Amino acid sequence: MRDAAINLRALPEQRDLIDRGASLLGKSRSDFMLEAACERAQAVLLDQVYFSLDAEKFRQFTEMLDAPPQANPGLERLLAVKAPWATDAA
Repeated sequence: MRDAAINLRALPEQRDLIDRGASLLGKSRSDFMLEAACERAQAVLLDQVYFSLDAEKFRQFTEMLDAPPQANPGLERLLAVKAPWATDAA
């Protein structure tokens, strides 16, 4: 049972946008906003994950970070393809 209130103010345009998105998913405004806020909060928290390594593992980790990148033919082919929206005019 949800019993903790969260109050916020929004511009009418923001409310309408949220309502349209919620409607497309068949959700209430509250359910839509809670889901979106929780997904964003989880993403922020996952970006802040702490991990620790012993001295040897940390040395290996920093060596991998400092090593030059290995050749990646697939990536090289992808980067050689001209973007469809790119033009020759500069």
